[in-house]
Formats: sequence, C-alpha cells, structure tokens
Amino acid sequence: MYALEALDGSRPDQARKTLWMHFQTSGIYIFLIACMGVYYLSNASLLLGHYDLGWHLAAGDLIREKGSIPFQDPWAFTLGDKQWYNLSWLWDVLASVLVQYTGFSGLTLFVVACGAVIVGYLASACLSSGASVLAVCISVFLAGLLYPTFATPPNIYLAASPNTATMLFCVIFFAECLKRTRRFLLPVIMMLWANLHGGFVLGFFIIGLFGGVALLRRDWKNVWVYGLTGAGCLAAIFVNPLGLHIYDGVTATLGNFVQANITEWMSYSQNITLPGSIPGIVYILAFVAFELRFGGSSPVPLESRLLSWLFLVLGLHQFRYMSFFFLFSAIPFALHLDRLLPGKPNDAEVQKGLLTAGIVGLCVLPLIFMRVEPALGLSDDLLSEQDAHYLQQNFSHARILNHWNVGGPLIFRTHGAVPIFVDGRAATAYPDSLLRDYFTLIKWDIDETAWNAVLEKYKIDAVFWPTAHDPLRHFLVDKRGWKEQYIGSHESLYVKP
Repeated sequence: MYALEALDGSRPDQARKTLWMHFQTSGIYIFLIACMGVYYLSNASLLLGHYDLGWHLAAGDLIREKGSIPFQDPWAFTLGDKQWYNLSWLWDVLASVLVQYTGFSGLTLFVVACGAVIVGYLASACLSSGASVLAVCISVFLAGLLYPTFATPPNIYLAASPNTATMLFCVIFFAECLKRTRRFLLPVIMMLWANLHGGFVLGFFIIGLFGGVALLRRDWKNVWVYGLTGAGCLAAIFVNPLGLHIYDGVTATLGNFVQANITEWMSYSQNITLPGSIPGIVYILAFVAFELRFGGSSPVPLESRLLSWLFLVLGLHQFRYMSFFFLFSAIPFALHLDRLLPGKPNDAEVQKGLLTAGIVGLCVLPLIFMRVEPALGLSDDLLSEQDAHYLQQNFSHARILNHWNVGGPLIFRTHGAVPIFVDGRAATAYPDSLLRDYFTLIKWDIDETAWNAVLEKYKIDAVFWPTAHDPLRHFLVDKRGWKEQYIGSHESLYVKP
C-alpha cells in the first residue's frame, strides 16, 4: 500500500520532468521559428508586394460571391473565347477571407506562420539525418534566410501568393519521404496542394526521385510504397473544380513562350542584384566546395544530394528553382558542417542556449509586429487608390492598354470597373496571340511598327504605362499627338485625341 502511494505521488513529478525535457530539446525549433519570424515580419512589405496579389484577392472575392469557380475572365476586354484556368482558386478564397475578417495583418501573419512551419519541418528532417544540433541550426538558419530571396523583388518565394503553398508542401513531401513514417498522408496533402497552386507537379518529382533511388537499391518494399503513394497522389489531384483541365492550366504555364519574358523564369545570373545576392552566391560556392571535399565520405542521403544538385542546376537555368536548392541542400550542408565543427558539440548544452535565445526572440515578435502593422496593405508602388479612382471615374468604358505589372492591382482596386488589357495570369487567362502582341511592346526603345499595330488592332483609347518610359512619351505625345492626361504615383495615362 505504501509503495503504491509513493508511486502515485511520483507521477506528477515524472510528468513535469518529461515535459521539461521535451521543452529543452525543442530549443532549436523555438530559436529558428523566433528568428525567422522576426526576419519575415521585418520584411512584411515585401511579403505583400507580390504583383499578382491584387488579382488573387479579387478572384477570391468573386468565387465567394458567386459560390462557384469562374471559367471565363470577367475583368479583361482582350480574353476572346479563352478559358481561364485558375489553379490557385483555394488560396485565393483563403486570402480573401483572411483580408475581409483580419485585414492584411492576418494575411501577413498567415504567410509568416507558413515560413515557421517550413523551417520547423526542415530542422526536423535535418536532425533525423544524424547531424548535430549546432550544425542543423546553422544550416536551417541559412536556408530560412536565403530561400525567400528577399533581395530580388518581386521574385519572392515566401510571400502572400500561392507560391508559398508550394514551398511548404515541397518541404513536407521531402521530409516525409526521408523519414519514411507518414508517407500515407501525402495523397491527402496532394489533394490540398493541387487546389492551392500549380506547383503540385513538384510533389510527383520528389516521390519519383525517391522511388527511383529505391529501385536502384533494389529496395522492393519501398519501390512498392512510393508507387502506391504516387498513384494515390495522382488520383488526389482530380479532386478539384477543373477536373482533367487542371493539366491544361499547368501546361499553359510550364514551357510556354511567356516564360522568356518573366524574370522569375530567367537565369540566375539575370536576377543577381548586388550586394543583396552575395550571401546566396557564397552559400552556393560553399555547398559546392563541401560536396567536392567531403562528398564521398559524408553520410548524406543520396536522395537529398540528388535533389540539391538537380535544383542547383535548374536554379542556375531558371531563377525560381534556386529557392528549392536552398531548402533541399540543408541536410547535406548540415552534415558537412559537422565535419568542420571543432570537437563534438554537446547537443544538450546547445539546446539550452538556443532555448534561451529563442524565448527572447519570441518576446521580440510582438514588438516587430506592432511596428510594421500600421503600414500593412496592398502596395501603392505600382498603382495607388488615387490612380484607380481617377481611372474608374473618367475611363471606366475605355479600352486601356495597361502595363503587365499594374494589371493585378487594377483588378483588385476596381473589380472590373476598368477593363484591363493584360495581367500576370498570362497564358492561363489570355490567348497566346494577345500575349505575343503585348511582348513586342516591352522594350525601352520603341518599335513604332509594333506599337501602331497593337493600338489599331485592339482599338486602344488610352495607354497606362510607367512614367519613367520617356521614349514612349515621345512616341505617343510628339509623334501621334496623344495627350499625357494624368501622372500618377508611378504610371502615366496617355489619351488618344
């Protein structure tokens, strides 16, 4: 009896001790989430600076209003009979709800929370590979700093855009395939991913690579598991309003000629900004040096190594893939760092230090949010409320040739009251013929033949274009007799006489 009483009395102490031990071993997660949260919130203006945010919010409003997914664009006068494939309809609805009920603050915090999950999941995957806590902390910290590419706006991959869903789910697919514990959940996640962003095709690439490595090793059990997982994911993507047409939307983006004119699809060298890109370049060089020096002797999982090198090559060719390189290379980088760290770091002591620093960071987070919160909103850098109001009051029935970058904000601020010529939805909403015509215009030196042809073909009444484009002003005002009727925050309106 006394022994049982003693045992019962020890249980609360044992439970408290267990909880405290779990809390101590979570130091790396608390530290990384706190630091990255501070970093991402400090760049809140960039998180909301995505050029397509305007039309995504307007699309979400439209879907909620109608209760269905529109298959015809309601905002442009140039669509013809083109069907609109909105691959991000669910993200649009989610963003619309957040902005309505919590304002842009809620949308910003949602993006930051996605970033926190990404670094947490990545840290978990790195720790499971056997790297020390200190090496994992350094590696994931660097990945968390670099993959959003804040130095190269507007090509940002942790932002209020559907791209964030692809970054998050790529890390989840990668981590679960490495751990081999919850792969049965991937088809369920794919069902969600396929309705959030067209980047879901990367999930098949990750599963296929892991399955290919299992096949090379003649690991028939895992070949069978990855085959079933891939089949489940394939079935899951058809749980969407587009049905089979979801692939029409994907192919309208991947491999389309439009990519050659969009900066995120251009090469890494064309997107370098100095000095902002120097940390990323140094990281790439360090990764290559580590791989050449320790590649054969470090216990790096083959799948992680292959993904790192594949996305490094792809990223050098097309900038948007470089973000995935920073994420996938975190495991090899951590394992290589372990070779360089002096002695064997005491993980328990490192966790305690990280826990203390992380708690301080969590205390700083509300202060950062209070500092940035008053300025949160759709950026006025391209189109201000005043610009939109002027166009809506004076040119609601005009055929305006607008610049690509202002199409999205114009849709959001006028909700179709001012019909647009083009915007960032590109080939998912516009005919190829229109896009080919538009891209003949986006040069600093004016091709008068191309401009004359477009103005006549589409019966343009006004041109809304960046004010800084002096050659266009000279062509329209001096040569064609148009009038520069309005000068806005960054755009000028040229009106046909």
